[in-house]
Amino acid sequence: MPGTRSSGLLALGGITLAALLAVIGHLEVNEDLSPWSLTVSDFAVSDRGGVIDTAMVLLAAATAVLLPALSRTPAATDGHRAARARGARRIGWAEGLMAAWVAGLLLAAVVPTNQPGTPMGAAAYVHRYASVVAFLALPVGGWLLAKRLPAAGARWTRRFVIASAVLAVAMVWSAYPGDRVLIGLVERLLILAEVAVLTIFALVVTGLPDRRDHAVVAPRQRATTAGPRTPAVVRPVESPVTPVRGA
Repeated sequence: MPGTRSSGLLALGGITLAALLAVIGHLEVNEDLSPWSLTVSDFAVSDRGGVIDTAMVLLAAATAVLLPALSRTPAATDGHRAARARGARRIGWAEGLMAAWVAGLLLAAVVPTNQPGTPMGAAAYVHRYASVVAFLALPVGGWLLAKRLPAAGARWTRRFVIASAVLAVAMVWSAYPGDRVLIGLVERLLILAEVAVLTIFALVVTGLPDRRDHAVVAPRQRATTAGPRTPAVVRPVESPVTPVRGA
């Protein structure tokens, strides 16, 4: 199993490559497709099995690599048993939600939506609801995990989570009463906000010390922190005295 820092670096590489592939996929599609009015799934289905689908799988894999290392980060608690129990429950919920994000993203990549302008079939409904689960699970899981991050990381994570919630509401409005106005733009902003949450997690994990480093350093720390030894008692050596004879 890779160390903590290695997991963060691997996740950062996966996130970066996924973003690059998504941009390439948008540039390679038919010019008639508009990123303002069509979703990423509409672009992906036009190039089935192409780089956008690959980017979704990479993003899910990056999350899967990142989550075990992130769940091992030390939590700031008051040390009481009740606080530790609450922290354990929070981590359990967060891990379940992040796993739902991974599963939803993989399912959306494997099961395509319908072609733009055609009626939705069973596969398209599976794709839609898998995407909905993924979009909702990541922000909630990110909010729960934010407490385990340093102050700056937690603050930015919560900001992006709030932005994700606002954009999710805007996307629901656009999909139903809004007649899909600017739904492509809103969805892409939502994806950017959620990928930003994952990027913060990866940066935090990358900055943590590797567990294997601790295994090497710990014995030295114990040796240097051991109590002082009792000094040996040094007795003075008595030199022989030569008696002085009287005159």
